[in-house]
Amino acid sequence: MGKRTLILAVGFVLFWNSGFIGAEYGLPYAGPFSLLFWRYLGLTAIIFLYLLLSKRFQWVPWSIAAPNMLVGVLAHGVWLSCVLLALDQEVPAGIVALVVALQPLATGAFSGMVVGEPTPWFRWLGLIIGFIGVTLSVIPRIDFGDAASVFGYLIPLGSVIGITAASLIQRKMQVNNSTQHLPVDLALFYQSLATTLVLAIPAVFAENLAAEWTTEFIYTMLWLVIGVSLGAYALMWFLIERMDATRVASLFYLGPPVTMLMAWIAFGDIPAIMDIIGLTVVFAGVMITQMKVSGQRV
Repeated sequence: MGKRTLILAVGFVLFWNSGFIGAEYGLPYAGPFSLLFWRYLGLTAIIFLYLLLSKRFQWVPWSIAAPNMLVGVLAHGVWLSCVLLALDQEVPAGIVALVVALQPLATGAFSGMVVGEPTPWFRWLGLIIGFIGVTLSVIPRIDFGDAASVFGYLIPLGSVIGITAASLIQRKMQVNNSTQHLPVDLALFYQSLATTLVLAIPAVFAENLAAEWTTEFIYTMLWLVIGVSLGAYALMWFLIERMDATRVASLFYLGPPVTMLMAWIAFGDIPAIMDIIGLTVVFAGVMITQMKVSGQRV
């Protein structure tokens, strides 16, 4: 992995996982759909203004806009709605993180079929090792006596499906040099616009767009919009353009341990010994998945 790619990967991991901390801060002040609606309404407005000022804005044909908007609904709307709904129903964050960590395996299983990028054996080994590390980090934190509904525990599977499909669609457009592939900023606009429109339905009819606009909530929203929605997603698409989908997906294995470390700083949740062990195993797995295939672009 080149130095620039490594910097992009580290930035993505930090910015992406800060979203879980932001959700913990924001959910007490708004329902899941309302929080996401206001977040993506603000994001759409910022990107639109930037594109206008930089004279980069353009309305593209529906045949080009549609796949990019679909990626947005899957990668933003489905992914985040399922995560927030699970947290809102008091499903333990460790279980949510563990289920979401299935996403790299799903991407690896389907990347050859969809994108034409078969996964070599050592990358499967790295993915499996990473999954073991995630399990070591999360299992000790799970309360197996929790009586939450089975449905609540299945909700995060929607996140896995959404982000996997979005990653593969985006990568396929890039690999095939498709005319549907847009510049990152313009693509983010169409993704954000579609996400806002879709989220408006449950936010209005299920939650009446209710939100408590306290100072803490406003600061949380600013970070979720600028740091996570702009920063993390832009970094992810840059990485997908430089690496195959399976290698980018392997970075999600760092999610649970990194989130735990952030929770330690934000909420005083001190990591246990098994968290450190799990983090070490995850790091080893990710390093294996990042090995270069002969002749492959990194």
